[in-house]
Amino acid sequence: MTPQKTDCIPEQFKFEQVKSCPVVVNFKGERVTSDAGLTLIAELDRKREITSRVARCFKDYRDSNRIDHSVESLITQRIYGLIMGYEDLNDHEELRHDPMFILALGKIMGSEKELPVLAGKSTLNRIEHCPETVESRASSRYHRIGHDAEAIEKLLVEIFLESYSKAPRQIILDLDVTDDLVHGNQEEVFFNPYYRGYCYAPLYIFCGKHLIAAKLRASNVDPASGALSELQRVIKLIRLRWDNVKIIVRGDSAYSREDIMSWCESQVGVDYVFGLAQNSRLIQLSQPTQYRAYLEYSQKLETVVEFFETLFTPSDDLKKQAAAFVDNSVWYCSLDYKTLKSWSRNRRVVSKIEYSKSGVSTRFVVTSLPTKLVPPGRLYTQKYCPRGDMENRLKEQKLSLKSDRTSTHTFAGNQLRLWFSSVAYILINALREQCLTTSELKNATVGTVRTKLLKLGAVITVNSRYILIAISRDCPYKNIFATAYSYLSRLNCSG
Repeated sequence: MTPQKTDCIPEQFKFEQVKSCPVVVNFKGERVTSDAGLTLIAELDRKREITSRVARCFKDYRDSNRIDHSVESLITQRIYGLIMGYEDLNDHEELRHDPMFILALGKIMGSEKELPVLAGKSTLNRIEHCPETVESRASSRYHRIGHDAEAIEKLLVEIFLESYSKAPRQIILDLDVTDDLVHGNQEEVFFNPYYRGYCYAPLYIFCGKHLIAAKLRASNVDPASGALSELQRVIKLIRLRWDNVKIIVRGDSAYSREDIMSWCESQVGVDYVFGLAQNSRLIQLSQPTQYRAYLEYSQKLETVVEFFETLFTPSDDLKKQAAAFVDNSVWYCSLDYKTLKSWSRNRRVVSKIEYSKSGVSTRFVVTSLPTKLVPPGRLYTQKYCPRGDMENRLKEQKLSLKSDRTSTHTFAGNQLRLWFSSVAYILINALREQCLTTSELKNATVGTVRTKLLKLGAVITVNSRYILIAISRDCPYKNIFATAYSYLSRLNCSG
């Protein structure tokens, strides 16, 4: 619990160490920051102009002569806080005095005794609190900062497109939904039996490690609700920049819906690979392949059993013991399938059948990719299965950047918080992909990058001649910091 201002804090704390002199701790040391790595993020942001462009999506109706903190400064402070692990607005009551954040926001620092002060929690809250009762921001007393949702959504796609030096031959768009549990009376919150709690169900679109869309939704809607409109919006923006890029849309069985599949089929250069829930007709159509897989597995098992019988006394348990030494039999096949009512046409369904000591496992995938272009086995293993990596991106969003901290009352305010955490992810991913490609952190998670490269302790010295950020000489990741700086110094500014 954070002590109140009126609480009495001891002058010092004394610890008795075994075989050592007493250890004394106090709070009278030099001004130290734990976020020295924020200098890398601030420089990258300056060159890519990410937070500044996010700020352009906002409209400020405040009197310019009566404000201390611009919208750009407020948004940058909020996003940098998320990057460094400070997900609550309350954290900024102390961060507003942190010299590292003051420096990262480009504030003028004259001396240590006259440091400027950043925005506090109340001022920052004026961005995120979006009450529905406010009809006109210009006439509101407290909520005079508005935002353009369409502009923010468009910006996420534009930043993705700018991350490529030239148009790729093919991209894969991954769709998925996750839960965002809440613990209050937020707008549009419902109980979801699948997630076993009151939550939101945000829809994400990723391309590899690039976040393209993050749409907050109520949890009482269909998992595929809004997916088609988001796909149409994103692909339209991509086509404006890349005319000929081939696009594959990928997702689990929640997205194998007629409207999504038929729209993809109507587009030039757009294909899909979706999971498909099994049913009795699909199982029946795959019976011949199941039988071949069963024969292959039985033959391998029988060979091992016969060998074991030459070494051990035959028994009922021998077959079970031998099964541990037999590889699974995996077969794939393509089926021509159409539902009785919901599908408008026959479609290619790929079946994966796997026999093991645990029995048979059958899975299905529906796709618009033809067999002559992608055989069944390659389609399932190389086109569909890699979509599981998107789960790691969702974990980074939720665990490291607290995208599920949607605790403001209004739905619009919570959507804005989701976008802020999305921009925080985009900045760290840009650092990872543009500055850490030759380091050991090139495939590290957001949390690992933060812990090893951004959360660095340093002493900050401010005088009239320079500002010195002195990181410990014993920092184990100084070589990675140097590598990141080397790449960053060669990075061209946007525009």
